[in-house]
Amino acid sequence: MENLNPLKLFLNRIYHFIFKERFFKKLNIQFPANIYRWDLLQLIIDKYNFKTYLEIGCDKNQSFSKIKINSKIGVDPISGGTIRSTSDEFFKTNDKKFDIIFIDGLHYYKQVLSDIKNSLMILNDNGFILVHDCLPNSLAQQAVPRYRGYWNGDVWKSIVELRTNKNLNIFTSQIDFGVAVIRKGFSSSPLILRNITAYEQLKFKDYYYNYNTFMNIKSYEETLKII
Repeated sequence: MENLNPLKLFLNRIYHFIFKERFFKKLNIQFPANIYRWDLLQLIIDKYNFKTYLEIGCDKNQSFSKIKINSKIGVDPISGGTIRSTSDEFFKTNDKKFDIIFIDGLHYYKQVLSDIKNSLMILNDNGFILVHDCLPNSLAQQAVPRYRGYWNGDVWKSIVELRTNKNLNIFTSQIDFGVAVIRKGFSSSPLILRNITAYEQLKFKDYYYNYNTFMNIKSYEETLKII
């Protein structure tokens, strides 16, 4: 868990409003009560009889402790899981492959994108990658640098970029602040964005007006039919 120094958060807020973006409209994306990321993870594991699980970013094992599977590895530089390491260090030395991978580490676009790409390289055929915190409701929830307590980060930008890849099937389940589901395979509906060369430069304003299209959002009921 990132150390939340109140002074640093205040200074980050000033910096963001001066140099990054000012946009005050908020979304009201509703998430069903009592359906969490670990519920979806476990459902997929049980349905496909998966044996191996990797979690990137364990914090206090909120998810990791709840997953029931033959073999599981959790990677976190500070606490939780089974391996004390950054994700970059782990991927450099790892020689294992996994059926299902859950990414909930550092919530910065570039890091999440790197974690997903590295995970795709060690994902077994027919495997799943799930990514947490993909549906922020406000600028403050996704602002980088961070300036509030609960925070999604700009994870959503990595999903937008990867949805332009015709060889990945991606949708975002509308549960638990947004859980993206990624599988390898030809996409019949890739995201087509013209004149965008730097996804990191997308603004919350862009997301606010296009979030359904950007994120390919599915309800939990639709999610169950898809998986």
